[in-house]
Amino acid sequence: MDIQLEKKNPTEASIKITLSEADYQPKVEEKIRDYRKKAQIKGFRPGKVPDSLVRKMYGKAILVDEVNHALSHALQDYLRENKINVLGEPLPQRKDADAIDWDKQKEFTFTYDIGMAGDFSLKLDEVKVTRYTVDVNDALMDETIENIRTQPQLSNSVEVDEYQEGDLVSGELKAEEGDFVNNGVLSPADLSEETRKLFKGLKKGDSVSFDIKEAFTNPAALATATGLSAEEAEKLEGDFTFTVEKINRNEPAELNQELFDKVFGPGVVTSEEEFRTKVRETIAENYDRESERLTNQKIREELLANTEIDLPDDFLKTWLKATNEKVSDEDLEKEYPMFARDLRWTLIQNKLAEENEVKVDTKEVVENVKEGIRQQFRSYGMGDEIEDMLDNYANNYLQEKDGQNYMQVYNKLRHDKVMEVVRQKVQLEENTVTADEFRNQLQQPQ
Repeated sequence: MDIQLEKKNPTEASIKITLSEADYQPKVEEKIRDYRKKAQIKGFRPGKVPDSLVRKMYGKAILVDEVNHALSHALQDYLRENKINVLGEPLPQRKDADAIDWDKQKEFTFTYDIGMAGDFSLKLDEVKVTRYTVDVNDALMDETIENIRTQPQLSNSVEVDEYQEGDLVSGELKAEEGDFVNNGVLSPADLSEETRKLFKGLKKGDSVSFDIKEAFTNPAALATATGLSAEEAEKLEGDFTFTVEKINRNEPAELNQELFDKVFGPGVVTSEEEFRTKVRETIAENYDRESERLTNQKIREELLANTEIDLPDDFLKTWLKATNEKVSDEDLEKEYPMFARDLRWTLIQNKLAEENEVKVDTKEVVENVKEGIRQQFRSYGMGDEIEDMLDNYANNYLQEKDGQNYMQVYNKLRHDKVMEVVRQKVQLEENTVTADEFRNQLQQPQ
């Protein structure tokens, strides 16, 4: 066997593999002997089929299989032993295969085109990124607690006499022409601005008329209000009358033990002071997670902008076309820049992981999934009683989708570890901001 690497440029090369008869024929002979033992051909007892007949019937197919098998192993072994990190997959040159005479040739030569990334270096100490800390002040605390108290699942629904914005109204919705009638709940918040004005000050027994298509701008809200499917509700048209039978308002929940237990779990906090402290900690933790995500995103953008990585663009486009036959040339040109950007980030991340010896083992993957399952069951009020079942739950999840779930968790843990290392090496400028200022940062295009 002879293997030669020919570099066309820093990012593209070809690998020529020449197989001699000694590289594949022993396996061919072994397969033919195996076929003789198992072949069931009319007129011959099992194991007594003549060698010449087996070769005539199966010889060429066996030869093709064994040559391809030898080629595949030789190519992969060569790439691994020479530490050649290819992008995409090696592409065989079709002219070699088309020119083969399988009946006469004893020596076979195949050439594969490969693409590689150019060498690059990372200068983490030159990366400068701002990391934001949100000031959890009293105003933010009061706003958050008010939002908690008014959440539908926590607030108290009370019946009132006169409609105010935010109330829910129950009553009869009736077409002014036709037979349609439905009794149900209507949320004026789902209506157009002009229609909402009609409900201001309404009391039980009052009626209001509106054009059904102009009133509802959201098909899902129209379906809910009419009790019909989205398709059926879409067919409604004309003027409708809604007669108010009941008005309900969500009153903020009281700051008492019942609310504390619903929000943080039974007995976790037992006073308003402890509740406020716990809310403050939770707000800070949530904003810290968001800040870390934003910081990671900014670091990613800085590294992509300041790290020059040459890619074999022509090869990659050819490979993408070869593996996605339905992709048009127009779509390929449109989507390739994003593909190349993601590929550059993958290369950067792999280099960071290698240089900093970042590793993730199976135990970490399993434990991460188990913790996620624990949190899910805790939200249902279950605790220690599910511990004995966690291993089975986790293993079943990780084996689903042919191992894709495993790789998804693995890649996330690896990414988190890599970014943790990176944050320690780049220049982070700490900046304390208000919640509104931080939200504005999140809305900035990245």
